[in-house]
Amino acid sequence: MRNKWYAMIDYVSVLAVLVLVTIGILFIYSSGVNADSVLVTNEHIKQIIWASIGFVIMIFLTFYDYRRTEPLSPYLYIALIFLLIYTRIFGRYVNGAKSWIGIGEFGVQPSEFGKIFFMLFLARYLDKSVNERPLRRFIIATAILIAPMGLILIQPDLGTSSVYLPVFLVMCFIAGVPLRYIMYLLFFGLLTIVFAILPVWNAEITSSPLAVISILTNMRLRIILIVAVVMITLIGIVLRRYFNFPDYIFWISYFASIISLALIFSLLLGKLLKDYQIKRLIIFMNPEADRLGAGWNIIQSLVAIGAGGIRGQGYLMGSQSHYRFLPQQSTDFIFSILSEEFGFVGGVIVFAIYFMILVKILLIIRKCPNRYGCYVCSGIFGMFMFHFIVNVGMVMGLMPITGIPLLFLSYGGSSLLTAMACMGFVMSVNCRKNELK
Repeated sequence: MRNKWYAMIDYVSVLAVLVLVTIGILFIYSSGVNADSVLVTNEHIKQIIWASIGFVIMIFLTFYDYRRTEPLSPYLYIALIFLLIYTRIFGRYVNGAKSWIGIGEFGVQPSEFGKIFFMLFLARYLDKSVNERPLRRFIIATAILIAPMGLILIQPDLGTSSVYLPVFLVMCFIAGVPLRYIMYLLFFGLLTIVFAILPVWNAEITSSPLAVISILTNMRLRIILIVAVVMITLIGIVLRRYFNFPDYIFWISYFASIISLALIFSLLLGKLLKDYQIKRLIIFMNPEADRLGAGWNIIQSLVAIGAGGIRGQGYLMGSQSHYRFLPQQSTDFIFSILSEEFGFVGGVIVFAIYFMILVKILLIIRKCPNRYGCYVCSGIFGMFMFHFIVNVGMVMGLMPITGIPLLFLSYGGSSLLTAMACMGFVMSVNCRKNELK
C-alpha cells in the first residue's frame, strides 16, 4: 500500500535543512550591515527567494520517484557537458573563473547543478556495470568523471571541480570498486596538486627554500625524473607479470606510475592556474608571508573566530564583518561571522546539525535495497561532507582557500538550490526504502 503523502516526508531532515538555511539567512543579513548599522546589500532577500524555490524543489523531489531519473540520466549528463562547453565559451567571469551564465544580475553556475546530473549518470553506470571486470568498470567510471571535471578545471575553477572527486570516490567505494583503484586516483590527484604548488610554495611561502624543488622548475630535470620513474614502472610490470616476482614489486610499480602521471599532469595544472591563484591556495601554511595580500582572508577569519569566544559578541555585533575586514563574508566566510557573533556554541550547533544530516544519509545508504538509490545517496554524502570539511577548515586556517561554500548557509542561489535538491533526492530514496524496484 502506498504511503500517505504526509508519511513520505522526513520531518527531521526537513527541520534540519530549514534551521541551517535560516541561520544562513540571518548571517547573510548580518554580513550586509556596516559599522554604522546600515544595511548595504539585499543579499538576504535574494537568499530568501532562493530558499523558497529550493524548498519547493526539495518537497517535489521527495514525492517524485527517484528511480524515474535513471533512464533520464544519460541525457542530463550530455546536457551538462554541453552547458559546461557553452559556459567556457560564452560565460562570464566571477572571481577569476568563467563559470557563470545568465542575463543581467540573474546568473547560474552550471557546474553546481552539474553535480546532480553527474551523480545520477555515474550511479546508473555503476548499477548497470556491477558484473563487469573491476578494472574496466573503474576506467569507464573515471572517464565519466574526467569530462565534466576537466571542463570545470579549465574555466579555471579548481574549487568546484575538486568537489567532483570525493563524490566519485565515495560512490565507487560504496559500489564495491577495489580500494587499490580508488586510492590510485586519490593519490594521483593529491600528488598532481602538490607538484603544481611546490614551486610557488618554495619561492614565496616557506622561510627555508629547498634546493630539491628545482627539479620541478627545471624542465630538463623534470623530464629526466619522469623518464626514470616511467622506466621503474615498466620494469616492475615486466618482473611481476613474466617472472613472478614478489608482491612488493607490484606496489613499487603502482606508486611509480602515480608519481610519473602526477609529474606530467602537474605541468598542465600549473599552466591553468596562475602563480597568484596557487599562492591563494597555499597561503594557509604561512599567512604572515603575505599578510596584506593573499594571507589577509585567513588572518581576518581567525581574528573573527577568536573574538567570538564561547558565546560570541552577539547578533549584529561582530566587528570584523561590519567593518568589512572579511572579504566574501557572505559566501566563503559565513562561518567566520557566525563564530564571531554566536561563538563556539553557535559553531557546535551547526556542527551537530550537519552531523545529524550526514548520519541520516549513511543510515539510508545502509538500508536502501536499490543500488541506484544507494549510489546517488553516497554521492550526496560525499559532496556534503567535502563541502563542510573544506569550508570550515578553510576559515580556520587548516585548509586551502578554494572558494567552496558552506552548503545551506553561504549566500548563493546555485549552491543552495543544488543542496536542497540533493536533500529531496535523499528523502525520495528514504521513503521508498521498502520498495525493491
